[in-house]
Amino acid sequence: MIGITKYLQIGANKKLSNKALLMRFAPLLSLILLMLFFSLSSPYFLNTDNLMTIALQTSVIGILAIGVTYVIITAGIDLSLGSVVAFSGVLVGLAASFGLPISVCVLAGVLGGWICGYINGFLVTKGTIPPFIATLGLMMSVRGVNLVLTDGRALYFLQYPGFQMLAQGKLFNFLPYPVIYLIALAAGSAYILNKTVIGRYIYAIGSNEEAAHLSGIKVKRVKVFVYVFCGVLTGIAGVVLASRLNSAQPTAGMGYELQAIAAVVIGGTSLMGGIGTIGGTVIGAFIMSVLNNGLNLIGVSQFWQMVAMGIVVVAAVYLDTIRKRI
Repeated sequence: MIGITKYLQIGANKKLSNKALLMRFAPLLSLILLMLFFSLSSPYFLNTDNLMTIALQTSVIGILAIGVTYVIITAGIDLSLGSVVAFSGVLVGLAASFGLPISVCVLAGVLGGWICGYINGFLVTKGTIPPFIATLGLMMSVRGVNLVLTDGRALYFLQYPGFQMLAQGKLFNFLPYPVIYLIALAAGSAYILNKTVIGRYIYAIGSNEEAAHLSGIKVKRVKVFVYVFCGVLTGIAGVVLASRLNSAQPTAGMGYELQAIAAVVIGGTSLMGGIGTIGGTVIGAFIMSVLNNGLNLIGVSQFWQMVAMGIVVVAAVYLDTIRKRI
């Protein structure tokens, strides 16, 4: 009797482990199935130029999503991403208008993201303001600052014709530079999250903040770090976007925060914190790009694309709730 019980228990555990494994690889399987479906639906989908277009479209949102993954793993949120993207571009444009070297202009854009990230971290930790409210307030304030600094007009990089090569250039005339930035940042971010002490602290805080505090982790410092890290990557994304547009648009990046957060959720990161990977986030960003690109190729209207994306996000959150029950 005991042997039968033990056998059944082993079978149940194996079944649960299989389910957990399936949930873990659900984003990757979804991406493969999407690509298979669209490759059969359109002869243009697997075209090399189209695949490079998908990768290029993924780059900016992917960089943003990598940064906000750190925040969400700590059970936080950052709604200011879109405004900070525009702010970084505006700072690059203002620095360029003073005739500063292009390297200084780029540094100004990244520094702008760093400052916004630090403000978010300060408001959340020192001000004890909920992340949703703190970052929402910064989102609105920074958007207003962008309009004030530019008087609502775009800034063009006429004196820096080489600036657009940062985002419009290609390695070996094939691989767009923004895709290289995405790969490099994803690899570096994954290393920090998985192989360093600060990475373990980030997961610990997201899993149980009180327990992390009692174990000696400086929770506030770690939270400031993740918001600053997110801000720096947002600044980089802002510079890349400004280079792609060859202009600094004060209204650029509207809605990017929702797309980035959706990519993170689709990639398997839990909004409750403690669970998430950079690889999953990058896959989530590609799922969104592949879905939009594929639906465009088969003639689905933009309105229905929004409906489809909403369904995908809800399904991803539902899968997260199932994973927690396993």
